[in-house]
Amino acid sequence: MTAQVEYRIVRNGLVRDVEQGRVQKVDVCDAHPELLRAARNVGRPTEEECPICDDGRLVTVTFVFGAKLPAGGRCPGTVAELKALCRRPEPVLCYEVECCPSCAWHHLMRKYPAGGERSRRRAAR
Repeated sequence: MTAQVEYRIVRNGLVRDVEQGRVQKVDVCDAHPELLRAARNVGRPTEEECPICDDGRLVTVTFVFGAKLPAGGRCPGTVAELKALCRRPEPVLCYEVECCPSCAWHHLMRKYPAGGERSRRRAAR
């Protein structure tokens, strides 16, 4: 079993800080242009409304980093491509980011390791 780190509690605290005026919207709606491009083009839409602008729907974007991948990682465009990256013989680290293409809100939701020796053992079973 792989260790997964969830960041929803941190996210909810930040949303609460914005709602209560302790943090400005401009300070949290600052997604990198490359993340926004990925969200618009290959992100997986969710049913959840943006907690900041209440106008857009959130999109999940996954970035995969590891040996033999580009320095900036890979952003798989399909679930099948993500699964293939997670079955690689080399270990990878996956980061799932939620993003609102409308207002540029973004937050890391989870990270988890995949691939590597464990992946081969599971496939052999």
